[in-house]
Amino acid sequence: MRVLVVEDERNLADAIARGLRKRGMAVDVAYDGDTGHEAAFVTRYDVVVLDRDLPGVHGDQICADLAASGTLTRVLMLTASDSVADRVEGLGLGADDYLPKPFAFDELVARVQALGRRATPAAPPVLEVGDVVIDPARRVVTRGGAPVDLTNKEFGVLCELVKARGAVVSSEELLERVWDANTDPFTTIVRVTVMTLRKKLGDPPLIETVVGAGYRTAEGAA
Repeated sequence: MRVLVVEDERNLADAIARGLRKRGMAVDVAYDGDTGHEAAFVTRYDVVVLDRDLPGVHGDQICADLAASGTLTRVLMLTASDSVADRVEGLGLGADDYLPKPFAFDELVARVQALGRRATPAAPPVLEVGDVVIDPARRVVTRGGAPVDLTNKEFGVLCELVKARGAVVSSEELLERVWDANTDPFTTIVRVTVMTLRKKLGDPPLIETVVGAGYRTAEGAA
């Protein structure tokens, strides 16, 4: 899941980002409205965690512009106010959810995960290809009933490939969906991650390389 945190309180923004990354999400951070507005329209995020009172472009404007664009990106609006009127106003601008500060981090994570599930076309709660079973909610992978221990990035790549249902997914698409903006676009990290993922999944090979195009799940595994 790709998440953008737009929050001008740097300590809070960084804490949110660290926590979400520990849950396996790819997270970018913007500390003002101008940067956040630009980032939200340059990259397709699953969820934007958006502070309402931002310097530069106001959070209300970012939210309204995202809603007007028709994007599938979901918005979780943060605010220091807990009044019913503010919540109603925020939701009226197009926010998908609303969380007053201070908040429990576990609640924020649960809300982000719930919004993330609504940001992409509906997928079954458990993904299967061949004898590989993936439970995204519990972040568990098994092959032939045996557990497969994957890193967060390996898990993310596997989910993206399986959800594509045999269609080719390019390295660029995997880089955008699984890693964050700090990753060098010319890195070999996607190739290396796919290589280690293949090794952990074992035989018969589940992932095929389509030369010059990207990767897909093997036809015989479907």
